[in-house]
Amino acid sequence: MNSSQRNITVVGAGAIGGLIAARLARAASAANASGATINVLARGAHLEAIRRDGLTILDDPESGARYTARVNATNDAAALGAQDLVFVCLKGQALVQAAASLAPLVGPHTHVVSAMNGVPWWFLAESGGTRATSDANDNRHLESVDPGGAVTAALPPARASGCVVHLSSSLAAPGVIRKGKGNTLIVGAASPHATARAKEACALLAQAGFDVQATGQIQHEIWAKLWGNMTMNPISALTRSSADVILDDPLTASLVKAVMAEARTIGEALGIGLAMSIEERNAITRKLGAFKTSMLQDVQAGRTLEVEALLGAPYELAQRVGVAAPALGMLYGLARQLDANLEAARRSAAPGEAR
Repeated sequence: MNSSQRNITVVGAGAIGGLIAARLARAASAANASGATINVLARGAHLEAIRRDGLTILDDPESGARYTARVNATNDAAALGAQDLVFVCLKGQALVQAAASLAPLVGPHTHVVSAMNGVPWWFLAESGGTRATSDANDNRHLESVDPGGAVTAALPPARASGCVVHLSSSLAAPGVIRKGKGNTLIVGAASPHATARAKEACALLAQAGFDVQATGQIQHEIWAKLWGNMTMNPISALTRSSADVILDDPLTASLVKAVMAEARTIGEALGIGLAMSIEERNAITRKLGAFKTSMLQDVQAGRTLEVEALLGAPYELAQRVGVAAPALGMLYGLARQLDANLEAARRSAAPGEAR
């Protein structure tokens, strides 16, 4: 793929999407690719700041290294039209709400790359060694993350690839993103139809400065990352505890292990094996110390939670492949109620409504 001849849009220019967009724009500029068009879909104060000042990346806060990239920023996908490449960097619940509005971005030659946490809408596309059950053969959409097939209708799975993000990044201020540790992106096609386009996306991201790993088993990589996220995130949100406290308490640690054991069995039923033990995976989490998970940060900020992508979809998959998952179901139910209560609180506090 020659970026100078391509229209590229990043949907969701937040901590991860903004970093991807800024690096793509910087790479295109360095290559004197005057015909490259890097667009971002954003909203609110973030959109206004990007339009006014560009996207500023704090690459190394300790040394003060930073750069600013200019991108075309809008909140209207219809104004951009069909793109060659679309990076979807929204949280699962935001994608469901935005899906219909994104349809104008997709033309006959559009490739879609999802860089999201949890299970994506295309997870049961034919690919990567996952075994579909008889139910999945008849119905490959996951209602939990693709209610009514709304996401699939806008973003066809046959045109999709996945990107598993192994780096940290945060929104320091509107239009300003602070790059944290890590630099790895794992990219693979959701279905054989998208293999060639996935390779092109890998090349673009590598040119933009990421450490890119191509995979023919992207569902496996997604499940491996989910294995840690699906416990620490919701339990921390429910308890307001950091990960070290959760693992130090024998009762909450027991819940973590029970959910992980069920997730391993679900994965095996789908043809997905996990290389490490539960103890080895939790040892990695322990090394991160007393950190706040993203879901805990969302609770404290009053934002919606990634319940369906992290818990709802795995539970739906468990039911589909006939694996009993009582611990996962219990955690899913609690997290779902928490999210609903937070939503009710947001609505009651909205301007113009009774308080």
